[in-house]
Amino acid sequence: MKPQRILVVGAGHVGLYVALRLSKRLRSTEAEVLVVDPQPHMTYQPFLPEAAAGNISPRHTVVPLRRELRRCRILSGHVVRISHRDRIAVVKPITGPEVEVPYDHIVVAPGSVSRTLPIPGLREHAVGFKTIGEAIYLRNHVLEQLDVAATTVDDKVRRRALTFVFVGGGYAGIEALAEMEDMTRHALRYYRELDPADVRWVLVEATQRILPEVDRDMGAYTVDQLRRRGIDIRLGTRLESCVDGVVRLSDGDTFPANTIVWTAGVKPSPMLDHTDLPRDERGRITCLPTLQVVGPDGVVVPGAWSAGDCAAVPDLSSPDPGALCSPSAQHAVRQAVRLADNIRAVLRGGTPKNYSHRHVGSVAGLGLHKGVAQVYGIKLRGVVAWFMHRTYHLSRVPSLNRKIRVMVDWTLALFLRREVVSLGELHQPREPFTEVTPPVAPAVDADQSPTRQVQVSAIS
Repeated sequence: MKPQRILVVGAGHVGLYVALRLSKRLRSTEAEVLVVDPQPHMTYQPFLPEAAAGNISPRHTVVPLRRELRRCRILSGHVVRISHRDRIAVVKPITGPEVEVPYDHIVVAPGSVSRTLPIPGLREHAVGFKTIGEAIYLRNHVLEQLDVAATTVDDKVRRRALTFVFVGGGYAGIEALAEMEDMTRHALRYYRELDPADVRWVLVEATQRILPEVDRDMGAYTVDQLRRRGIDIRLGTRLESCVDGVVRLSDGDTFPANTIVWTAGVKPSPMLDHTDLPRDERGRITCLPTLQVVGPDGVVVPGAWSAGDCAAVPDLSSPDPGALCSPSAQHAVRQAVRLADNIRAVLRGGTPKNYSHRHVGSVAGLGLHKGVAQVYGIKLRGVVAWFMHRTYHLSRVPSLNRKIRVMVDWTLALFLRREVVSLGELHQPREPFTEVTPPVAPAVDADQSPTRQVQVSAIS
């Protein structure tokens, strides 16, 4: 009997753990697991703030797919559309024509992207904080702004370079802001030309609170701690424009800034627009508690599964009958385990079980030796919360290899000073070479054949 093909779309928290568990718990004669993702690695996003601040090497926040998923097939490319009616996904590889990938079961877990708004200037002047590339860029950019401010004789240029704006008061925004401010304060000891009082950090949050995942008193404590560090927190305020880098806020304030970081929430991957799977009003794939995709009529879509940020999964632990699981890594990892076990059960003629997990709490780092935590109703602050934050995420990052490397990074940081050098050339590595290479007009080939049309082949 031919093995069933299980196609996993996306190699984030859900995709990696589903593929890993299926490859270990199913025999090769039962199923073949094929993973499609444009990146050759999985990014452990909770470590992005520490990677940006230089506490962890950026390489240690990612998990190589081919090393971790040795029993799976890896296809590097983008899924451009899914026709579940035909059980076919069309994939655009890194190079070459599109390919059709037939499957028996599909796990749709492309995750989420930054949820942006039509704000003038946002596309041109802001950067997100969701990928390892964005984290590395932000680190290099912030340190570069210190160099700009230290060398200019123009006060306006200096003030603009030393103004850093973060939009969004969730965990991603707060942790990124706190870590970058902490790193910058450490770096300023090497800039005798700069006065730390000239550095301006601004947090813009549209609601009246930050860290909505924890109780209000913990959010208020975080606001108090950040303000003591000189951070300007604007609650109930919206970013209305940032054309030419001039920030205009809904409270009437206007000021220039070279650094604008957008961390105001996420939305499901736009790839879902090119599928025939049922979705809710927010674009998420509708699921049962078993993580099976379900249509609006309540009928299960055979062979289709989903979880994580892109899925609307009922939260059975909530007293609210309409509650859905939050888009967090805590849910995604646990959903992946249940989803893999349910696929195995179905393949072996069993019945899938419901996913149910009570949110145990949240932890957040606010820089070196600073943090907040609320776990099982217990509220912790300061260094104890910071230690719990690190301990929890160390236990959750995939692979023993990465756990050891992260631990070594943290241990070395106890004895060695933080690295505060900008490697901005990483973002334009060919520029020095092209500057010294004279341009040459390409030779015209009379026999050059016309451009070929893109063909669609199939992966058997």
